[in-house]
Amino acid sequence: MTQLLKAKNKEITSEMEGVSEKENIDIKKLVENIAEGRIVIPASTLHKNLNPIGIGKDLKIKVNANIGSSPDKADIHYELEKLRVCIDSKADTVMDLSTGGDIDNIRREIIKNSLIPVGTVPIYQAACNVDDVVELNERDFIEGIRKHVEDGVDFITIHVGLLKNTVPLIKKRLMGSVSRGGALTLKWMIHHGRENPLYERFDEILSLARKYDVTLSLGDGLRPGCLKDSTDEAQIAELKVLGELCLKARNEDVQVMIEGPGHIPIHEIEKNVRMQKEICDGAPFYVLGPIVTDIAPGYDHITSAIGGSLAAFYGADFLCYVTPSEHLGLPNVEEVREGVMASRIAAHAADIAKGYPGAIEWDNNMSKARSNLDWRKMLELSIDPDIAKRIRDRCTDADEEVCSMCGRFCSVKTSKVVHEN
Repeated sequence: MTQLLKAKNKEITSEMEGVSEKENIDIKKLVENIAEGRIVIPASTLHKNLNPIGIGKDLKIKVNANIGSSPDKADIHYELEKLRVCIDSKADTVMDLSTGGDIDNIRREIIKNSLIPVGTVPIYQAACNVDDVVELNERDFIEGIRKHVEDGVDFITIHVGLLKNTVPLIKKRLMGSVSRGGALTLKWMIHHGRENPLYERFDEILSLARKYDVTLSLGDGLRPGCLKDSTDEAQIAELKVLGELCLKARNEDVQVMIEGPGHIPIHEIEKNVRMQKEICDGAPFYVLGPIVTDIAPGYDHITSAIGGSLAAFYGADFLCYVTPSEHLGLPNVEEVREGVMASRIAAHAADIAKGYPGAIEWDNNMSKARSNLDWRKMLELSIDPDIAKRIRDRCTDADEEVCSMCGRFCSVKTSKVVHEN
């Protein structure tokens, strides 16, 4: 039985109890939200060393980190090091997007070593088994999913909403499909003149997901890849299909969340989130960024953090990190860490703005430490204590009570006279 079916039956699982305790949410309220499809707990019954989390309504904003090999760099030890950095940096989930080397072994080792939920995109596996994606048959798409599900992944992205009738809309775009899985699916469809096999065989996918309680992440194969294409007809057409399939998955007791944009200017973020929540009946919303400007390669962890914070404030539930190497290359270990931290900051800022219980207390405690010039406490409370300590050690003035920015002119130290007199 899936978490969704158990919630519908008002049965409380150990995973639900764990989420309730971590989030300080009433267990009955949590169960109700799961039963209604507003919260998912990605927790495959085959992933034995998992610390479950919840994603969705009334919960903290969650952050995902992407790792995985490429054809140019495929080293299992390097990917496990990225996984360690993700966990140490407190990412909530990780996705293995490997496309090079021994993909099966990389995935299995990541699952075995991950305490946090693991997601994948099975079409990558299928496409890597052939020289050209058009060589696949419809069955290959499903078998790729089966392999990942049976290996114990907790959630899978499937680009199931990209249909033949959207192809004319894609032709109007500046950048077409920038989703790797979406573009592969689109190429197969055009070559064979066929409908999306994932859409036509969605019932089989539901059966596989239900068997091991794998959460479906309905992928946005038509997410905009530039501001010029944002909130266009193609994006909205796909979203409407995902809304229909979301309800179908829930009716089959399969947990489901919806992926979203992409490159979106700031003034369109609220509209996008509210539109998704309405079309998809409040399903958890998983956004890539969104990236709010196209001109910042090398800094897209910042452009995405800006968009992610706003999207989360307006109702998105799950932020997929973006690293400084986005649009440029495969991220290294340090860039993975930077991406996680940027998204965690965005998520926390949204938690504060939304009034999540206890979120502001972290900031208030930091402010008290700053007021007291308690450097040890300030470093301890930092979202990234290592980098804070490194900078502090470099910038410590001769007077260790202050820093090298203001020195003896430190405003905090000077203004203590207000309280002392």
